[in-house]
Amino acid sequence: MYKTFVATREDWPGEAWLARFVAGRAEAESWYFGQAVVPTPSAEDCRAALERHMPELFPHYERACALVGDDEVAHRMLSHYRPAPENYGCSQAVWLGEEGPALIRNFDYPPDIVSDRFELTEWSGLKVISKAQRPWGGCLDGMNEEGLVASVTFGGSRVQGVGFSIILMLRYVLETCHRVNQAVAALCRIPVALPQNVTVLDRSGRYATLFLGPRQRPIISRVRACTNHQRTGRPSSSSMARQLRLLQALEEPSMSLSRLTDLFLLPPLYSGRDPYRTLYTAVYRPAEGTVDYIWPGKRWSQGFKDFRIGEYTHCYL
Repeated sequence: MYKTFVATREDWPGEAWLARFVAGRAEAESWYFGQAVVPTPSAEDCRAALERHMPELFPHYERACALVGDDEVAHRMLSHYRPAPENYGCSQAVWLGEEGPALIRNFDYPPDIVSDRFELTEWSGLKVISKAQRPWGGCLDGMNEEGLVASVTFGGSRVQGVGFSIILMLRYVLETCHRVNQAVAALCRIPVALPQNVTVLDRSGRYATLFLGPRQRPIISRVRACTNHQRTGRPSSSSMARQLRLLQALEEPSMSLSRLTDLFLLPPLYSGRDPYRTLYTAVYRPAEGTVDYIWPGKRWSQGFKDFRIGEYTHCYL
């Protein structure tokens, strides 16, 4: 299968975003409503929840709603409030040695569902580079120009609660926070809809991994490698194997950032099997303000000082 990724600058969502939203609406509805067995909230409930918990995003949400017009279903989806459960696989690790600090991650997901966009945005005067995802504002991983990096992995359970999608919460953190302690406070304060694991890192080398979920107290951890399980769940053998490999690698005296990155392109970290194959590897270096998006045989480097618009087509064998 071939998939084309694009790198583009879009300071804030406008008519081009609206065209993409209309074209991808069916997939966005499938993501938001899924196979939900509980009633989804009204547009009024969604609007009120977003204004209460992430007020800095509310004007941007209102602008997006104005673009789509009088469309209650769209307004509900754009809020990211109480989305349906979903599964995906990821691995991520914090590197603090030479050439660090850095956050390295693999994102594993069906290729035909994940967005094609790596974006440079500037919603509120703060530049953000991120891997964008549906339907508005979502970030799978990203970094702001103050040197804060955030990345998410699936938490291992499909328990659904009253809260927001983690990809909008990551957007909020990157739009409003400059340091790890600020990001941790925000992620612990905002209710999350599904079990999720988030790693945050800033240019000073401070980091934290948070284990979040509905109806549970956030756990703030110093673990430097994170996959797709939490302490209270029953991890899959794949998730355990990937985390163990990363933890072992981080303890090796001869390990380097380059060698660690290479490990992300090899099993068990790298998956070449459907449906959750590794779609890309990202290496964020917040002190330099750069990120490398990597596929086997390809490295695509971007940064705040030199963000280059372009595209890359990868063949997933």
